[in-house]
Amino acid sequence: MDGIIYLDNAATSFPKPDLVHDTVREFYSTMGVNPGRTGCDLAIGAEEMVHGTRKAYSAFFNRSIIEAGETTDPNRLVYTLNATMSINLVINGTVKPGDHIVTTMVEHNSVIRPVNHKVKEGAEATYVVPDDEGYIDPEEIRKAIRKNTVLVFVNHGSNVTGVVQDMKAIGAVCKDEGVPLAVDCAQTAGVLPIDMAECNISFLTFTGHKGLFGPSGTGGICVADDAEIEGTIYGGTGVRSAEPYHLKEFPYRLEAGTLNIAGISGLHAGLQWIKQKGLDSIYSHEMELFQMLHDGLSEIKGVQFWGPKGMKNRVATMSMTVENFDAQDVGTILDVEYNIQTRTGLHCAPLIHEHHGTVPRGTVRFSIGPFNTKEHIDTAIRAIAEIAADRPA
Repeated sequence: MDGIIYLDNAATSFPKPDLVHDTVREFYSTMGVNPGRTGCDLAIGAEEMVHGTRKAYSAFFNRSIIEAGETTDPNRLVYTLNATMSINLVINGTVKPGDHIVTTMVEHNSVIRPVNHKVKEGAEATYVVPDDEGYIDPEEIRKAIRKNTVLVFVNHGSNVTGVVQDMKAIGAVCKDEGVPLAVDCAQTAGVLPIDMAECNISFLTFTGHKGLFGPSGTGGICVADDAEIEGTIYGGTGVRSAEPYHLKEFPYRLEAGTLNIAGISGLHAGLQWIKQKGLDSIYSHEMELFQMLHDGLSEIKGVQFWGPKGMKNRVATMSMTVENFDAQDVGTILDVEYNIQTRTGLHCAPLIHEHHGTVPRGTVRFSIGPFNTKEHIDTAIRAIAEIAADRPA
């Protein structure tokens, strides 16, 4: 790993904090058994960790409720393998043939494809078009809502351009119209504060391996106390085994089978690390480096940016191209000649690339994390300057 500059944190955060590595290793080597399946000490200890992590994340996404001295049901924090699985569970558990779903062109394929499959099965969908920078006008959400709309699903932060939507305003529209709001927080959970009650969010979906610094194969859904959803996976729960049908109560309604307990222990440690460092402090560090990268690349002839023009309402993710260069070629040169890891292509979000006119080849994406340094950014700026200087006529 010596000499590698990792600027692909929108794909997965790397490296993880030592606290995460140490916690996973220690937990799995001392208590790596099925939680709650027996009354033995090890199983009880594993269940305490699993439930403690539920409580911690439920509180993390329901800050205003907790600060008001009220409570929310932590069992409505359910574990999944990733944000994609979370999104599928929400869509499959709420949308039926004849129903209508509102979403946007900013979405990742983890939303686009399940929605398209629902349309194929007889549902209807509207993809709201953003403005030139990628922002969604909440009033366009309102205009798209129909009598048979059962769900609005919106990406909080774009994995392509870093644009962050105004979830409070979108949530207010959904509340006015009486439609549940689901939010894809894959890019923002652990990066920006987001409060379910404040934003009127019914279903908050997240992944563990990005801004939460957990292991791969972790994620979840935080379901609001008043939100309705049907379970769509069935199997063992470790409790009430004589029941012939899958249990209706949370968390079992959306969980089945053995959980990724090593991953959940890492999720717990990732949240601990975030709290120790401070959410604002982590974000400020990333955005300081992002500003530095943006300013440096802006001075290079032939560089073009795609997405938001300013530094507000965004995360530290950038899409750019170099004139007369294929994005994949730029990414390859950065990797092979400069040891800089980026992501190129359509980033599993083809509609926003269509909107920005960057299909079919896509862009080069830089995404900054808490372990990046000014030296990393200086090297990236110099690399792009040298590549651009050699661009063909």
